This record gives sequence, C-alpha cells and structure tokens, in this order.
Amino acid sequence: MFMRTAIDHFKLLADASRIRILLLLDRKELCVCQIMGVLGMSQPLVSRNLSLLMKGGYLDDRREGKMIFYSLKKNLPLPQQTLMDVLRSELSASAQAKEDLRSLRDCTEFQKKTGKCDMETYLSYMRQKKAGRK
Repeated sequence: MFMRTAIDHFKLLADASRIRILLLLDRKELCVCQIMGVLGMSQPLVSRNLSLLMKGGYLDDRREGKMIFYSLKKNLPLPQQTLMDVLRSELSASAQAKEDLRSLRDCTEFQKKTGKCDMETYLSYMRQKKAGRK
C-alpha cells in the first residue's frame, strides 16, 4: 500500500505546473484567475491541475461568492508535508520560482489598482504583461 501511495505522489508532482502552483500556494491563498495571471496558463489547465492537487490531499479551498480560493492545507498529511519540505528546500530559490513570485507581486499590484479579481482583470493583466508593462 505504501509503495502505491508513494508512486501516486511522485506522479502527481512530476509536472512543473503543479509544482509551481504548490510553491505559489505555499506563499498565499489564490484564486484561479490569479494563478492564470502569474503562470500564464489557461483556465482549463489551471483548474485541472488544482483538481489533481486537491485529490492528492495538498490543497484546501473556500468559496467567496462566485470565486473559489485555494491554499495549501494547513496540516498536511505526513507524506505530503515531507514532499512539500523537499520542494521548498530544493526549488524555492530556483530562477523559475523567483520569477513566479515577481509575477505574483506584479499581478497582486495590478489587481489592487483595478480593485477587482476576475477574468477581465486577468486578461488586462496578461495584455500588459505581454506588452512588457505592469
């Protein structure tokens, strides 16, 4: 049983997008459109990865109106906690993780300026990001 569980966790984390999402959610609670803005990924891809991470026992979610916010579980089960510790220690200082955090700060600032968090805001942020402005 333990071998199967370990294999399932390694398969789940054998995807750069899911690792990037976990490292972001380790920092703060985010909604789908924020993750899309930071990682430059489509809504279906972000939602699929979030669903897999939820099933894997890594995430919690909460609803606020139409929005669903995701966060890393506060009390992760031991296997997930051990793997998150490895991700933090080995990947948090990577160039990709640093770029994702910069993008998260930029996206958060953009949302503060607009005063909203929705798909329209995400699309505006992505247009500005693509044009090289913040």
